[in-house]
Amino acid sequence: MMRQDGWLLETSPFHEGEIAAQKRVGAAETMDQFGRKVVRPYLTEELRAFFTDLPLVYVGHVDEAGRPWASVLSGATGFIASPDSTTLAIDADPVVGDPLAAALAPGAAIGMVGVGVGNRRRNRVNGHVSAIEDGRVTVTVDQAFGNCPQYIRPRTHSDARPKRVGNTAPARLTTLDDAARALIGRSESFYVASFSNSGDDAARTNGADVSHRGGKPGFVRIEGDTLTIPDFAGNSHFNTLGNFLLEPRAGLLFLDWETGAALMLTGSVEIQWDGPEVDAFRGAERLWRFKVEEGVWLDHAIASDWTSGEASPNSLITGDWDAAAATLAAEKKRNAWRPYRVVKVEDESSVIRSFYLEPADGDGLVRAKPGQHLTIRAPAGPEGESVVRSYTLSSAPSDSVYRLSIKREDASGDAPNGVMSTWLHANLSEGDQIEARAPAGSFYLDTTERRPAVLIPAGVGVTPMIAMAREAAYEGLRSRHLRPLTVIHAARSAGERAFAETFQSLGENSDGRIRYVSVLSDPQPGDAYDFEGRIDAGLIKSLLGLDDYDFFLCGPPAFMQALYTALRSLGVRDARIFAEAFGPAALDRTPDEGGAEPEPEPEAEEAVVAFTQSAVEQSWTKGGPTLLELAESEGLSPEYGCRSGTCGACAVPLKSGKTAYRTPPRTEVADGSVLICCATPAADSERIELDL
Repeated sequence: MMRQDGWLLETSPFHEGEIAAQKRVGAAETMDQFGRKVVRPYLTEELRAFFTDLPLVYVGHVDEAGRPWASVLSGATGFIASPDSTTLAIDADPVVGDPLAAALAPGAAIGMVGVGVGNRRRNRVNGHVSAIEDGRVTVTVDQAFGNCPQYIRPRTHSDARPKRVGNTAPARLTTLDDAARALIGRSESFYVASFSNSGDDAARTNGADVSHRGGKPGFVRIEGDTLTIPDFAGNSHFNTLGNFLLEPRAGLLFLDWETGAALMLTGSVEIQWDGPEVDAFRGAERLWRFKVEEGVWLDHAIASDWTSGEASPNSLITGDWDAAAATLAAEKKRNAWRPYRVVKVEDESSVIRSFYLEPADGDGLVRAKPGQHLTIRAPAGPEGESVVRSYTLSSAPSDSVYRLSIKREDASGDAPNGVMSTWLHANLSEGDQIEARAPAGSFYLDTTERRPAVLIPAGVGVTPMIAMAREAAYEGLRSRHLRPLTVIHAARSAGERAFAETFQSLGENSDGRIRYVSVLSDPQPGDAYDFEGRIDAGLIKSLLGLDDYDFFLCGPPAFMQALYTALRSLGVRDARIFAEAFGPAALDRTPDEGGAEPEPEPEAEEAVVAFTQSAVEQSWTKGGPTLLELAESEGLSPEYGCRSGTCGACAVPLKSGKTAYRTPPRTEVADGSVLICCATPAADSERIELDL
């Protein structure tokens, strides 16, 4: 096949383990097409120049006992040559004691990765030793491809031709010593070797590989002789984890860039694809555990005194094990009221004020989904009694604090949030505390979805939308996939419009993949905006191209209903329209063709409801009040927020019997609990008991 820019492999470059890992995350089809274009059985001119300019190269190999090792070779610039596009010639001897010395033999499979000096360029080669003559190792290339620059800290050396001091006797390990623990604990990168015994051709059989892993210093957790490594988003080749699926063994190489020492480890591997720990570690998509079986200390593996450059921006947005532990501790309190301290107060517009909250109990934040709400409790009542209300989080899940951006409502009349919002604006200052439950709600954006989304907020309905847009931008930096967003923001004037500058900045920094459109119904002199008037079907049609979109609506009930009707008139399916509303503001929806409104759950004809803590029993008949209303009629004061099954504040343990929901809850309900604001006795339950 012609070696040119239009190169395309006839078969997949990935073996069965790599394909299995890709399938597990839904990337197999995409990677099959992508891999055929970028994985070549030769070196491009760019790759040849890259490798021949390196002072260091990392090598993955397998010893006679079938154990993988990651090694490093170093030499003056030019110690690697490329006589032709399928050959690398390496003029360097392994350090005394490095298992690589015994592994370098004709026919041996090796993997190599090079990292540019002073930059984050990274490129890979998989091949086999074809000759050894006069200390020069000739490697025939089987596969060559570039890697993403994520998680790499650039390093340089004052000497253009850095040299190591010399060989010293290696120190063998069967367990991690204090020096090994110290080096691993402060390392922000390492190299991992793996191998596979798979495939139909010689290029894949016994293939060895080596790759780079990076994060914040200490991102590798040490527990005895077991290391736990968070696996962050990468190029989705899954070369390393694919090898683990076939051969669950690895070799790890940690370097001390100040002294030039190297720690080489080999052992077994176990992959943890999901679970609470994965969810708790910011940026992690999975974890893998490495059990040390043997190790080697090499005092002078590379030259000493390297200078470190700027940390990788991708590493900076990842988490650490202390934060993960705090998140796990917080998850155990998900259903409890927790104290939160106000760490910052900031006005977003003439009517919206943001309150930044951090846990005051020493544990971390429960991870929210972008668009979910927080239910809070504060002494906002006329006599200082507690009031419970729910407000959408304007912070992104990737933030280290919660942010509530709350519009000051009129405290008179029937405004459900008037009392609380007025109290918060007037009384809550930096250093004060309020209580809150964990984030909840079914209105949120899946930032990993590929389908473009359109966010249409009005007024304070912008709060979930700014969370969605900021998390989409974070996901774009973390995984290099940014879900395309169009934000059509309605407000009366620029003075009442919150987060416009943030939206605009997100658009500029995303190369337009986040698009912001401002619509003002009553612009004032000097206001900057894109359209005057109201958002209607005509405007939406003019802004959006032909595509399949998800639409997210949040704002006053009349606004959302009008937008829903407009979208349906444009042929948008009901299933593609999502709306956030608290209280009795749910949309009047039209089912898609072939669909139907869900049937309400059947209620009991008659039942007895017992509130066990209060020693109160009351009879109930079909069509009667909700359990919350029944409790209130008996003089009880259960907590509630939205009264519509959205916030979860009214959850009560159900001790016996069964309940039915008149409106389906729009938040998660813990097992054994019931949201009494929208529940009644179920048809087959003559008696229910509530722990209230």
